[in-house]
Amino acid sequence: MRRVVFNHKGGVGKSTIACNLAAISAAGGARTLVVDLDPQGNSTQYLLGKPGRELEPTIAGLFEQALGFPLQPKKPEEFVHATCFERLDVLPSHPTLVELQGKLEARYKIFKLREALVHLDRLYDSIYIDTPPALSFLARSALIAAHGCLIPFDCDAFSRRALYGLLEDIAELRADHNAGLAIEGIVVNQFMPRARLPQQMVQELLTEGLPLLAPYLSSSIKVRESHERSKPLIYLVPKHKLTQEYIALHAGLVERRQGERADARSSQERTYSYW
Repeated sequence: MRRVVFNHKGGVGKSTIACNLAAISAAGGARTLVVDLDPQGNSTQYLLGKPGRELEPTIAGLFEQALGFPLQPKKPEEFVHATCFERLDVLPSHPTLVELQGKLEARYKIFKLREALVHLDRLYDSIYIDTPPALSFLARSALIAAHGCLIPFDCDAFSRRALYGLLEDIAELRADHNAGLAIEGIVVNQFMPRARLPQQMVQELLTEGLPLLAPYLSSSIKVRESHERSKPLIYLVPKHKLTQEYIALHAGLVERRQGERADARSSQERTYSYW
């Protein structure tokens, strides 16, 4: 399963959500990879404890390889780094992605990430893709490479206005390049249940029929501590309320995916029975 966490608005918790769901996946026994496509490298720093500019190789090297024709190209797994957490690996970002994406777009390398991740599917049960806060070449590459999309939402009026355009952008890209991409749902982040405005905003989105995922993720200072210590919540404070919300969110995603697979098998069986 390849899952992208995307919103073209910054500061909504993409890296935090991607890394914590990936950590829960790995802690549960799944071989899990985080692909950091954001040149800022927040997921890289979070899980490896150092910025991408201090690492080698990185995903920038994977893309640079796609621009040339090396005699002995490296396999995608050769760009991956192990974290200190069992079964959790990272394909780290690098600041040079900013310069590279223009060259990649000019050469129409939009499917290169998908090719690499299809190869990595053999090594991992679950892949989470963190994206930059813009519908750039890198974000489009991630959406084309993914099976599912999670959209972080932070109960802000600006986020809400941007949400509708975001859904339209994803629908257009799905129609043009990735018919199998599913919007798994909207992840409500930094939710304050006792504040009137977030409650009202969430209720309005539900009334409009938007796919909000439960539970909503609470606001907590533990997130900052988790970032500073480069330790996802499941390893830092496993019994904390926010950690338990992440665990429940992950379980819901897994259950929904299993249900979809069961429905698909049932549909195939009915087809075979008919014929």
